[in-house]
Amino acid sequence: MSNIANNLKYLRKKKRLTQQQFAEEMGIKRASVGAYEERRAEPKYELLKKIADFYNLTMDELANDVIDDKWKPTARGNAASVRVLSITVDGEDKENIELVPVKASAGYLNGYADPEYIAELPRFSLPMFRQGTYRAFEIKGDSMLPLQPGSVVIAEYVEDWSSIKPGQTYVVISKDEGIVYKRIAFKYKADKGLKLVSDNKSYDPYWVSTDDILEVWRAKAYISTQLPEPPPEPTMETLTAMMTQMQKTISNVVEKR
Repeated sequence: MSNIANNLKYLRKKKRLTQQQFAEEMGIKRASVGAYEERRAEPKYELLKKIADFYNLTMDELANDVIDDKWKPTARGNAASVRVLSITVDGEDKENIELVPVKASAGYLNGYADPEYIAELPRFSLPMFRQGTYRAFEIKGDSMLPLQPGSVVIAEYVEDWSSIKPGQTYVVISKDEGIVYKRIAFKYKADKGLKLVSDNKSYDPYWVSTDDILEVWRAKAYISTQLPEPPPEPTMETLTAMMTQMQKTISNVVEKR
């Protein structure tokens, strides 16, 4: 017996689509969607292929795998592979922001797709982050100075890695590197992965391969207990250097007349 019915229902809800919205996407009647999800009928080959393409799955995965919160794509190297995300919601059925503290980083690599593990994480909400799926990660190390170790980065889940923008900062979850907060050097390349750059130039850039990447989150804000220091008072030395530079600039302008 195929798993098409359960998979169709799960995937549709995962994308937050109603039966009518999914029917419109596929160019079919809403009643047909209900029939497929209730095992009263199965989509024909052409439609099955269209559905598989829509969810970036193979037809074999769609028909035979049990796709649920614990399912992991076998073709993780495919940039478009469906990535299962576990979330929690509050009493109003709105998504929480789960916090992954440094001490939970190692466990997150194994539990990121486990609803029970995610449910055990601390969680909170912020009024400005109500649209979308967000998670908060406590960062460690000084590779992203001036952002201090211990700061908490609030980030939005990135489902489509091809939408990653070079020059922006992301939280990248990978098997080998764990949880890191880095700047992205280039657009995502399916055959290579992502090149990560530290703002602290003492650290060399490096590549994380597609097969190694588990999740990507786009940084949106951060929380820190260390407030900015006031700018230093100018010293006689800095004032002298400023005057010297100003004199050079004036001389250059005069010479060009």
